[in-house]
This record gives sequence, C-alpha cells and structure tokens, in this order.
Amino acid sequence: MAKDTPPTVRECATMPVHEQLLRSDPDYAANRADIETRAWEYANGDRAGTRTGVTVIPVVVHVVWNTAAQNISDAQITSQIDVLNRDFRKTNPDAASTPGVFAALVADARVEFQMATTDPSNSPTDGIVRTNTSSTSFGANDAVKASSSGGSDPWPTDKYLNLWVCRLSGGLLGYAQFPGGPAATDGVVIRDTAFGNTGTAAAPFNLGRTATHEIGHWLNLRHIWGDDGNGCSGDDFVADTPNCAGANAGMPAFPHVTCNNGPNGDLFVNYMDYTDDAGMFMFTNGQVNRMQACLDAERASIGFTKVGPTIAVVDLHPTIAVVDVKPTLAVLDKKPTISVVDLHPTIAVVDVKPTLAVLDNKPTAAFVDLHPTAAAVDLHPTLAVVDNPGTTIAIIDQGGTTLAAADFGGGTLAGSDIPDPGGLPGEVINPVFQPGNVPAPFVLATPHHTNAWIANHRALRDAQVEELAGQAEQLEQALTALAQADSEGTLSATEAATADGLYAEYQRLMAELTELGAFDA
Repeated sequence: MAKDTPPTVRECATMPVHEQLLRSDPDYAANRADIETRAWEYANGDRAGTRTGVTVIPVVVHVVWNTAAQNISDAQITSQIDVLNRDFRKTNPDAASTPGVFAALVADARVEFQMATTDPSNSPTDGIVRTNTSSTSFGANDAVKASSSGGSDPWPTDKYLNLWVCRLSGGLLGYAQFPGGPAATDGVVIRDTAFGNTGTAAAPFNLGRTATHEIGHWLNLRHIWGDDGNGCSGDDFVADTPNCAGANAGMPAFPHVTCNNGPNGDLFVNYMDYTDDAGMFMFTNGQVNRMQACLDAERASIGFTKVGPTIAVVDLHPTIAVVDVKPTLAVLDKKPTISVVDLHPTIAVVDVKPTLAVLDNKPTAAFVDLHPTAAAVDLHPTLAVVDNPGTTIAIIDQGGTTLAAADFGGGTLAGSDIPDPGGLPGEVINPVFQPGNVPAPFVLATPHHTNAWIANHRALRDAQVEELAGQAEQLEQALTALAQADSEGTLSATEAATADGLYAEYQRLMAELTELGAFDA
C-alpha cells in the first residue's frame, strides 16, 4: 500500500459537497437560494446586523483515529483554537504583512471559539471526543460524521460547531458544509496533519489555517475566485475581493495580476484562497458582513454574545446607571445571555437620565457636575432637593465640617455636622428634613467619598479599590460561565436564580468602585 504523505498543495472539497447536495436535496437548494438573497440584502445595506459585540461559539472536536499518530494531543487541539481566535479577531501578527494597497480591507470577524464545557446531556466535558476507527482513511462523503460508518456522531449542530479530525485521503485537507444543509452532517472536517500548529501538523499546512479556511465556508464564505475554474466569470458574492482567475497556490509574489485586476492583482493573502498557511492571513470587511449575516439567520441558534464594556459619559465624566430594572438574563437575538460589564471604564447607561434623577411626585434630587461624587459646586459636592409643595433645601459641602440649610417652607433640618473624614469608606450623612405641617418627603443621603477624603486617604482607598475589584472580577467570571451555560441550554432554574443575586452584587460592587473614583482617568 502506498504511503500516505501529507499534501503539499491545498485541496478543499467544500464545493463538490455543495454541488452534490444541490443535486440530491431540494430543501438544500431552496435554503441556499434564501440564504444568498439574505446575504445580498446585508451586502447591499438593506438589512443591518443584529448581533453586537463578539460571538463566542462552543466547539466539540471529534478525533477519529486509526493509528496512534492520528490520535492528536490535547495540546494540538488547543493550538488550533488559539489560531482560530487570532485569525477571526484580526490579532494574528502576520496580518501586518497584508500589502499596503489592501490594508484597509483587513477586518475583525468578531467571532471567537472555545471548547465546549458541557456535553448534550449537561455533563462536564473538555469538548474532545476520541474514537478509534478501523477505517484507515475517509473521503468527502461524510462517513466520518457517523458512528455507523466508522466515525463519530455529531453533537447537536444548532448548539455546537462540530470539528472532525481524521486521516483524509486523496490529498484532501478539509471540507465544510455550507449553512442550509442537513443537520446530521453539519460541521467541518480537517485532516489530522493540517490541524493546529504543533504536534503532527505538517508543512506547508502547519499553521492551523485549514480550519480557518473551512470555518469560513461554514459561515457562508466562498473561494475568492468564484469556483469557475480558471475563468474570470466566477463570483464569491463579496464586493471587496478582486475578481481573479482560479486559485493561488504556494507563496505568490505581490502583485499577481489576473482578470484585468491590475495594478494590485489578486487578493491571494485572503484566507479563502488556496495558498500555503504562511501565505494567508486576512478576511475582508465584505466577508465579515457576509459571515455576520449568516450568524444572524442560519447560525442564529449557536453561540452567545460576549458583551464588552460600554462607556456612558455625563458632563465629560463617566457615571453609573442601570441597564435594566432587573439586570439578570438579557436577551440578545432570542438567545438569552447574561449581560456582564467588565471593570474597565464603568457600568453602561441606558435608561436613566445623565444627571442621576430620583423622581417621587414630590421631591426631585439632582446631582450635577463633572465629578463621580454626588455633585460639585466650585469643586465641592452639592445636593439640591426641590419639594413640589414649596420647600427647598440646599445642602452645600464647602469642604469643611458643617451643612448649611436654607428652609423656605417652615421645616427644620436635623443633623448639621459631617462625620470626620477619617471614617471608613461608605459612611453617609443623613440630615432629615422634618417640616412642621407638611409630610416629610424623603431622607437625604450624601456619600462620604468626596475628593478631599480620597486625597487624604489615598492608601486606604487604593487598598479598598483593589479588594473590591478582585471581588467584582470573580463575579464577572462566574456570570460569564452562567451565560455560556444558558447559551448551551444547560442553565438550571437554581443557577438562573443564582445569576440574579450574583448580578445584583456585581452592580453593587461596580457602584462602590465608581464612587471611590476607581474609573477616573
């Protein structure tokens, strides 16, 4: 039997699989027509993307092996996930090698991948399924995707990206199923010697780019030359990839002009060409738009949105506000996730006014100025209370130790001294307005954390910030784990109830950190 040596020229079977499905499956043909119509509407600006932030996709890797060498290591699998996250987030260092004339096209796909942490039965997992097979190799007929034919059955393809790693025959490096096909065969197949960038990965396909290429197909990208052989009439349905005559192989020199596309020529550094792994290192803006259209529709059920920090600025200074009256599970594109705001700038503001307003029919408290404390007049906090029945109290902290009260409605003010600044963070002053014949509107509470206190107690403040930030980070990690479980449909009612409490505590910690000035520039 001839020795099976690693391929030296890229060969992808995605288009033959696609053409076979078009011939044999009427539903697939109809689905593809709808998918392309929708993708065109996104490209034409008739539809806008609904997923914001970064989509995180859970991955299960099926290692189907016949020899010990084909049973690739956990480290090799991890290396592939790392490559995917760099390539799809535009953090791969070689993206800087894109020819200058194409530099403006390089785009962040806003997609990340992580190994599944729970299996379909809700049991903990590392996301790796290992299957010893009697088959010495597989082709592009999907046999590797079923245990009945010597392969490994897929996990639910609407919840996981299934990657099969096996020995492919005939020089084949990999193939994918476009969206719209049968669920039982949905996913990506990669040759074991072209998976990851360590272990058995063999040059020139030893940098993990075969998976990047094939997952591009799984997200509805086509080859940049339009799969018309070597002609110039093909189309990948992406406006910012130049028309070119056939696939580029190896490591082309710039420019490579075909199809009258000079002076810049083919975009052979694109992941959807056929060059060596070292020669491809970018997606374009148009390709990202097409992938996001797919994530909004055909792949809408998979993955969860990783919410990044949103900065809300009031009078040129970040402030605290509330995203939801009950900030538990937020629903994004019909997929429940937990909104987690990190420790960077501040908590996002959505539904409160820029000058923290408390409305109670009678009193209105307004805190207005450029500082994260209650407010400031000439750089000192001020609290103004307006009572509709006619009583107005102005309490002015001049940086000293007393409160001045002006009562225009016949009331009195209890509590005229500010606690000593040496008190612990979190102390408040509670002067209570007690009008003679008008019901007391409410109790005033002014935070103790003034600029003067912070300046005089920097070391204590920094220590408290560090402690609170650590607690908030732990809560953020817990909330992220719950969000992933929720996206995978494994979140229990008990865990959901826990999420409510965790998020409330997280909000409290972030409010305290902001009050301490932790997010000040």
